[in-house]
Amino acid sequence: MAGPLQGMKVIELSHIMSGPVCGMMLADMGADVIKVEKVPDGDDARRFAPMLDNGESASFMMLNRNKRSIALNLKTEGGLRVLRRMLASADVVTENYRRGTMERLGIGYETLKKDNPGLIYSAISGYGRSGPFADKGGFDLIAQGLSGMMSMTGDPGQAPIKAGSPVADINAGILAALGIVSAYSHRQKTGEGQMVDTSLLEAAFQQMYWAATSFFTEGRNPQKMGSANSTSAPYQAFQTKDGWINIGAANQSNYERLLQVLDAPEIADDERFKTNAGRIAHRAELVELLTKRFMRDTAKAWVEKLDAAGLPVGLVLPISEAVEHPQIVARGMVVETEHPLAGRARSIGLPIHFSATPGDVRSPSPLLGQHTTQVLNEYGFSAAEIDRLLTEGAAIAR
Repeated sequence: MAGPLQGMKVIELSHIMSGPVCGMMLADMGADVIKVEKVPDGDDARRFAPMLDNGESASFMMLNRNKRSIALNLKTEGGLRVLRRMLASADVVTENYRRGTMERLGIGYETLKKDNPGLIYSAISGYGRSGPFADKGGFDLIAQGLSGMMSMTGDPGQAPIKAGSPVADINAGILAALGIVSAYSHRQKTGEGQMVDTSLLEAAFQQMYWAATSFFTEGRNPQKMGSANSTSAPYQAFQTKDGWINIGAANQSNYERLLQVLDAPEIADDERFKTNAGRIAHRAELVELLTKRFMRDTAKAWVEKLDAAGLPVGLVLPISEAVEHPQIVARGMVVETEHPLAGRARSIGLPIHFSATPGDVRSPSPLLGQHTTQVLNEYGFSAAEIDRLLTEGAAIAR
């Protein structure tokens, strides 16, 4: 195994997205992540579209590489006995259930830390472990709305728009992973474990750094601005002859350089646009004038011209082109694995690069219960005990 977290033992009780994102990042960085799945069907994400011809979920495969799968029936004493033995020596356990679920199973943090005081217990929930919403279930869409994100996303006059990517789910997983490695560092110094608690709501609200600044300092709510920026102009997407480009002429020198490339002295001489404040006040008129210029040539041609002039510029790409972009490819952000049923499958790589202990995508997502027997052996269960657990339905193996 490779990566800076080699030697970390993680028991993943998480399902669907936020928790599995956390576990995937830890696994990519070298942790041994054992995914505990329910009997008989496993993680609900195994049934999420798109489904491949062989019945495997591409969504599940994206988030569960580098993990091992053990399938346990936690409604049986045998299944709980196995899990308790695993947790007694684990470094980390992750879960993203409603508050109280783990406690009802007798494996809440307060119980577990008695036998394993060094355990790092990561809980991702909808709203966190405290406060008036602590017992409510959470969803990415709801979190984006409550956080303020949807009030400012989209074009003026549009209905509330959520971000195209489930940013609350994904960011909650990243925050949990950051919390875990921070707690792991503390444990290395003191031997003390702790609970790491984050939520979808906080993960969405964290994205409001700049937006909150406007409210905290000026008492106003940010408005929908499409791709534009409230602090500078022009800093947004522009339509060209055959597509869209993003331009970041956020300071005076870049703005003047942009007008030179566009050969637009009449815009440069316009008093309305002389300063950033003026450009913001007359943004609509400026955008209209610039768009007329950009419509004279193709997106690729404008990117080449503006790039040569040293301006921040880039194409607005669909995912089909983004995955082929030479910079994405050069950074190893598209990886392939060989799945036993699905064959060669592509996924998104680890976005953190280490010079001494590089992470790696070593194995595809596991089949349900693929590692049950292997894991039970590792935790000291005899062949007879394993047969009994399988026979009584406390576990399933493939």
